Amino acid sequence: MIHGLSSDLPTFKSLTFRPGLNILLADKSAGATDRQSRNGAGKTSLVELIHFLFGANAGKDSIFRSSALVDHTFEARVDIGSTLVDVARSGAKPSRIVIQGDASNWPIAPSLEAKTGDQVISNENWRTVLGALMFGLHDPDGDENIRYRPTFRSLFSYFVRRQNSDGFMSPTQQSSKQQGWDQQVAISFLLGLDAAVPQQFQEVRTRERAMGELRKAAKDGGLGRYFGTAADLRTRMTVAEARARRLRDQVSTFTVVPEYTEMEQEASRITREISTLNDDNTADRELILQLQAAIDSEAPPASTSLDRLYREAGVVLPGSVGKRFEEVEEFHQAIVQNRRSHLTSEVQAAEDRISKRDRTRESLDRRRRELMGILQSGGALEHYALLQQEAGRAEADAEGLRQRLKTAEEIESTKAELDIERARLLKTLQDDHHERESLIEEAILVFEDLSNALYEKAGSLTISATTNGPQVDVRIDGQRSKGITNMQIFCFDLMMAELATRRGIGPGFLVHDSHLFDGVDERQVAKALQLGADHAARVGFQYIVTMNSDALPKDGFREDFDVGAHVLDVKLTDATDTGGLFGVRFN
Repeated sequence: MIHGLSSDLPTFKSLTFRPGLNILLADKSAGATDRQSRNGAGKTSLVELIHFLFGANAGKDSIFRSSALVDHTFEARVDIGSTLVDVARSGAKPSRIVIQGDASNWPIAPSLEAKTGDQVISNENWRTVLGALMFGLHDPDGDENIRYRPTFRSLFSYFVRRQNSDGFMSPTQQSSKQQGWDQQVAISFLLGLDAAVPQQFQEVRTRERAMGELRKAAKDGGLGRYFGTAADLRTRMTVAEARARRLRDQVSTFTVVPEYTEMEQEASRITREISTLNDDNTADRELILQLQAAIDSEAPPASTSLDRLYREAGVVLPGSVGKRFEEVEEFHQAIVQNRRSHLTSEVQAAEDRISKRDRTRESLDRRRRELMGILQSGGALEHYALLQQEAGRAEADAEGLRQRLKTAEEIESTKAELDIERARLLKTLQDDHHERESLIEEAILVFEDLSNALYEKAGSLTISATTNGPQVDVRIDGQRSKGITNMQIFCFDLMMAELATRRGIGPGFLVHDSHLFDGVDERQVAKALQLGADHAARVGFQYIVTMNSDALPKDGFREDFDVGAHVLDVKLTDATDTGGLFGVRFN
């Protein structure tokens, strides 16, 4: 429990607390806003002070680092484990905690500061000590396998909710920044269930999120719309690897020909020469055909026909004329013979030219075949470089597909593994709830008892095993109203404080500031204070409440219940600058 709060700030109003219910009242002046009342009177500041002394972060925006408070030390006398100690901390040195009292049994002992003679411990180690002594937490020594473990600050915040952290929004959430896994782990731990199961659920969610990011990167990045299933990628990879192999083989058998261009030009020139020779041969063969036709058609004139013609006409030619015909005939015979001889020589000349060209063509063709053989077995250096580049691109494409296939297979196999792991964890969670059924029943009955004391129809606490981890639902009829929601939180917190105290864990106190009772009917407020006092006294924990004095119920209590006996002697007010907890105003 907290025995008292004090400070070296002269205007600070020291507080002394008793076991059971403690009510700190604050007078709210007429016309003051909620914010003015809060900063002026200091009800919410009391909650912030308790957190400050129990290891909360003290960033630059912390009230304890404001100019009005930074140079002052604040102190709490508290029970830590079985030892009563004084704990002091200042905004000027927020990482330094000063301890007075026996700390010999602490898991991390304070060190003696030579300059001041104080026992000091770092705020980080202070949290570790509080976690170990209040909740039985063990230092994991950086073990990544339990990174989603319950922490002291998360557990502690269920016992001292902070309005500044939106701690009164939901029974199972002590801060708007608290993640879902932390809620599952913390509540499971506080209820006595196996907190390792929700830790493992979060590990699964983390891996699923990583796979989702990997899949998103694969689709949105260089893989783009070509990212597909493992089966599709395997087909494409097989084709790409075959093409890469073919190109590699071509590169390995490629011969670089230094005079490739000259040889290519020579082969082209020879091809043109052969084409010209073929054209010339064709022309000469046409000429030969024409000459042979001319030879076959050559014949001397028929002189006997002329003689017969004269005789038939009755003309008798003299003998000299007949002799003349014979001479003419011989002349014609000579002409025909000479022409045949000339045509024959022309034919022979054409055939000679064809034969010569054939020999030339055969020689050129042999050279061309030689050149083509060289060109086909090799190539120019630039052609070789281009082939190498193409082979490199093909190999890169194949390697890219191999990596995509690996990613796709990993995603698909991991998804299957995670589905199996989720099913396994669900079974483990169900088994744990079955094995710890008595703890769950105890929580359900305590919550029902508390809610039934406030309302005619009791509320319900449901703890279920789902594929996303343990789920805790808190219900009271009319839960849509702010007042009902606050009473859900009241019953839930009181239940947690009672169960934790029975199990020997927790800070030994529960703190609620006035925001918890905003919008709550005065009769329910009276019942809640009475209920808190009864349970705290019966179970053995301290219940500290801050309220505006005008919100303190006048009636609605049992006859034997004196609410005034639980009100602290110190009373705060926002009417004056010195009336608040710190006795000074600050922003």
